Amino acid sequence: MPKVPQTFDALAVRTWCGLALEALGRAREEIDAINVYPVADGDTGTNLYLTLESANAAVEAVFAGHELGAAHDAGAGREPGVSEPTLADAAGAMAHGALIGARGNSGTILAQLLRGMAQVLAAHGETAHIDGPGLRIALRKAADSARQAVAHPVEGTVLTVASAAADAATGTEGDCGTVARAAYEGARAALAATPGQLAVLERAGVVDAGGRGLVAVLGALVETLTGEAPKAPAGPAEVHARVVMARAAVDIVGVGIGGVHADVCADPVPEEGGPAFEVIYLLEAEDESVARLRDRLDRLGDSLVVVGGDGLWNVHVHVDDAGAAVEAGVEAGRPYRIRITHFGLGDVHTGGPGRPPREPAQRAVVAVVPGEGLAGLYAEAGATTVLARPGEPPASGELVEAVRRAHAREVVLLPNDADLRHTAAAAAEQARADGVRVALIPTRSAVQGIAALAVHEPERRFDEDVVAMTSAAGATRYAEVAVAERQSWTMAGICQAGDVLGLIDGDVAVIGSDLTVTAEAVLDRMLAAGGEMVTLVLGDEAPEAIAAHLESRVRESYLAVDTVVYRGGRQGALLLIGVE
Repeated sequence: MPKVPQTFDALAVRTWCGLALEALGRAREEIDAINVYPVADGDTGTNLYLTLESANAAVEAVFAGHELGAAHDAGAGREPGVSEPTLADAAGAMAHGALIGARGNSGTILAQLLRGMAQVLAAHGETAHIDGPGLRIALRKAADSARQAVAHPVEGTVLTVASAAADAATGTEGDCGTVARAAYEGARAALAATPGQLAVLERAGVVDAGGRGLVAVLGALVETLTGEAPKAPAGPAEVHARVVMARAAVDIVGVGIGGVHADVCADPVPEEGGPAFEVIYLLEAEDESVARLRDRLDRLGDSLVVVGGDGLWNVHVHVDDAGAAVEAGVEAGRPYRIRITHFGLGDVHTGGPGRPPREPAQRAVVAVVPGEGLAGLYAEAGATTVLARPGEPPASGELVEAVRRAHAREVVLLPNDADLRHTAAAAAEQARADGVRVALIPTRSAVQGIAALAVHEPERRFDEDVVAMTSAAGATRYAEVAVAERQSWTMAGICQAGDVLGLIDGDVAVIGSDLTVTAEAVLDRMLAAGGEMVTLVLGDEAPEAIAAHLESRVRESYLAVDTVVYRGGRQGALLLIGVE
């Protein structure tokens, strides 16, 4: 029998995140199906999964960084450094990953639960592990932090389940495995009692969806620390019966399709009426400004949850005036990754009272884009977009979520990044399992995606449309101009940190010191093989003058070649170039 840890260390954090992600993956559809409070949007399981996926990715990145550093030391003949992060490092990465990836109300609460635990674990400094008493303290801090983050806590939700887990752990002596099992059993009992605390759950015959997700996460903690997976709270047959009861008993309120929706853990929302919008954003702000923001948003709406700290926050609120909620964030600091969902349009899962569910579109395009400017351009062309920030590639769950938001029978998926090929393929397989016909076009750059989108015709037969889009993307050569972050070997020689690099079709072709000169050299090389259209996408740090210079260069040196310029926003590269 494999040895399992009796203490909670960095490796246990890693194992827990992986097992919790698997558990939420198995339970996602079940949790989505029983989500009836406060808005029956059917996304709670998906939101929890995406939140944990982000946490898991952050932990894996920390471990990979330490392993790479140790290997580099060994290769250089030096004494290898520490190949494993500290408990504080691993827990901090878990909390940060959950914070920036938090989705929906329950996902936001889960992020704060993990942050509360991480604060206790980080307090142990360089200590390699904590024992049973330490885990008890961490679970209590997690529950208290989550409750404090909600403006008006309601019992019968994930908050109740978290408190019950902490209470059960507090009264238990023993090692980490014993404490974790007590917390799990306490949470499981509290989950079963949630229908008696919320009338909407009782009428529907279901338990709280967010609480069900937390029980799955705590079950993974038990498995991590004991090697034994505990019994799941409910089986598929029971859940199916609950769903049938829910749909017979509850008047469903439709929600919008523009983003991630609210889940199950703040102020009661009446089944008819209530705020019109859900607003979610990340916020860079000082603590004092966030305190004022809480007060203002609390007056504007309900379901207010603000989590985070140390200058970075995740804000979630339901309001009638979405603009005012965003403006409040601007006054407090710098909001970004803003998501606004209208609660009156109907979505994939539900229709409003007396309305049939919204019919799916025949065909849609889902595209990954590297900046806000391109996201707007793609959206104007009718695509559903997934924003990929520098160093933060989207996970497969985010692509699956975007396919569901597109709400179409047929979907064309454009990853626009060679490194996302496998991620996109996994997402396509999952969407096909959901009954959606998906075609993955292996676009390697956003400029290839633009070319594909330009020839997209929804009225054509699906196969013909995919062939035309694939052909247009394949006929587009792509390049980017970026600044080297460190010394490195390249196909064009050795570059130094700060050098300007010109990459053509993914390989470094030009190394220079001046942005404009390097970009011109790249463009000349691309057009030497011919071309009819040049697409330039400027990053937010690229000077305005470079576009005019390159347009002039094309006009004077290459007859019958047109140029189009877009602003890409914070896209990582200073400049993207496409030639078709």
